Amino acid sequence: MNEHHPEHEHEHDEKAGHDETARPAGSQRRIDAKSLRGLAHPLRMRILDALRTDGPATSARLSERLGESTGTISWHLRHLAEHGFIEEEVGRGTRRERWWRAVRTRSVLATTDFDRDPAMRGALSVYLREMLQTQFQRVADSMAAEWQGEWRGAGSVTDWNDLRLTPAQLRDLNEELLAVVARYRSDPDAPVDPAARPVIVQIQALPRKEPDTE
Repeated sequence: MNEHHPEHEHEHDEKAGHDETARPAGSQRRIDAKSLRGLAHPLRMRILDALRTDGPATSARLSERLGESTGTISWHLRHLAEHGFIEEEVGRGTRRERWWRAVRTRSVLATTDFDRDPAMRGALSVYLREMLQTQFQRVADSMAAEWQGEWRGAGSVTDWNDLRLTPAQLRDLNEELLAVVARYRSDPDAPVDPAARPVIVQIQALPRKEPDTE
């Protein structure tokens, strides 16, 4: 799932964040500088997102899905594995055809961790840009789709820009919104409801600058 807030999931804090894979309770990883350098590449992030969203895949399947050569995909898969973002799915595939899956760990990235590290600005910029583009594209694809039956009109896109909050209130708001979403997260081991389908939830509650004052 992707949660983007003043810590992210991909969670993203401004703290920026996303993880669609099942995770054991309490399993969490805070992305450090080394991990961010290993992840902050457009294709690498697309590969990881595909594994989180669509499940395990081989380099050949990812090549077809992402429009890149299998050699390029395999090279980036190795980097993601070295940095602990993905792992081989044991017992599936062959020596020639390895299956990869996203690790079952909640990744949290706090942009404030890198405030005093100018060398990380480039990697952080790539990460945030790719993350935001992915979020936008998911919403755009959903709104452009021809939904049928009860799914027509079931979603919404909302925007409030007239709130005035303190930093503490903004943090509380984010935590409460995330708690609501958490109540609807499925148990990965529970039977799948045939009427259910994957749903996009994006929460963006961020401060904005006032005109001519900052």
